[in-house]
Amino acid sequence: MGMQTGGKGRYLADVNVTPFVDVMLVLLIIFMVTAPMMTQGLEVDLPQTRAVSVLPKEDTSLVLTVKADGTIFLDKYQVEYADLEGQVKRLVTDQKKQLFLRADQAVAYGTVVKVMGIIKAAGVDKLGVVAEDEKSAKNAAAAAAAAAKKK
Repeated sequence: MGMQTGGKGRYLADVNVTPFVDVMLVLLIIFMVTAPMMTQGLEVDLPQTRAVSVLPKEDTSLVLTVKADGTIFLDKYQVEYADLEGQVKRLVTDQKKQLFLRADQAVAYGTVVKVMGIIKAAGVDKLGVVAEDEKSAKNAAAAAAAAAKKK
């Protein structure tokens, strides 16, 4: 197989490269098939919220609200983008409070990400996101539609 005897009592030491080439071709095919899967993003159908826990009513948490027009409120007080990092650092990070982000559905994704970046820069490691229960959202929408029909 690997060694053949040559004439005059000499050995020929040839390496059989056929198995090596076979293995390399199989590896090449495997990498060619899996490489596109690793670079492409996955399509994600984001789920609806079914169960929402109630926000704590204690003094250990604050709610940061982003309204549909882009205005930001820290609890009930309006805060400008320029002052947001300092306010979050002073009221949340330094006092070791929990922060919850509550953003209107109409707010652009980029705006929410920008606010989250500011919060992270202020030193907040854990951020809760506030969502509305599907059932209560449907009930509120039905009530609003009924009120609009009465007018």
